[in-house]
Amino acid sequence: MNDHVRDLAAVREATERLLSAANGLDNASLAEPSRLPGWSRGHVLAHLARNADALVNVLGGHPMYPSAGARDSDIERDADRDLGTHLKDVRESSTRLAVAAQIPADWSRTVELRNGVTDSASRLPFRRLVEVELHHVDLGIGYELEDLPAGFVQQEINFLAERFRGLESVPAVLIRQDDGRLVRTGHQGGTPLTVTGRQADLVGWLAGRRDGAALTVTGGPLPLLPPL
Repeated sequence: MNDHVRDLAAVREATERLLSAANGLDNASLAEPSRLPGWSRGHVLAHLARNADALVNVLGGHPMYPSAGARDSDIERDADRDLGTHLKDVRESSTRLAVAAQIPADWSRTVELRNGVTDSASRLPFRRLVEVELHHVDLGIGYELEDLPAGFVQQEINFLAERFRGLESVPAVLIRQDDGRLVRTGHQGGTPLTVTGRQADLVGWLAGRRDGAALTVTGGPLPLLPPL
């Protein structure tokens, strides 16, 4: 069950962690590559700010972005700014999102995101939490998948398993976590592969942040997952 109040509180905490850590950067390190191919750390921070504003749009019943190319062009426009401007923008856009989320609304309604994707409004705070937590890792400034809150990691494993569930391009998979919990994903026919490992390695594989080399696979090779 989606709990938007819980997730909004987690977003606030995650945003403060990220801003505190990013405050230790300087302008030169912002221009250095992040862990995302083709993106500097400045690109990551620009994306986080613009994503917050995009979710404000969604909550207000508007398109997430003005046009198909607006997301990428806005990130490129803002990527090369100085550290102070980046941090101010992430903080202020995050505040705008928090304010928009306090407006009384039907959180059970269906909203539209990018590329025709729809979801319950109640899951938007968790989607924002994913952006903040994983992109904090992507900055490459000492925050690793192992540092992610355990509750968030379980939510993200469940969310991504749901996302890939039923896809014909992904074989049937039984995910066996190191605490014994089982989650199914992929298409539903045939005998599933079993993928076993630590939660950090599992979420890294599912989210495209690790290659899965640390996982144990029984019944076939580790599946290639579609990009997020």
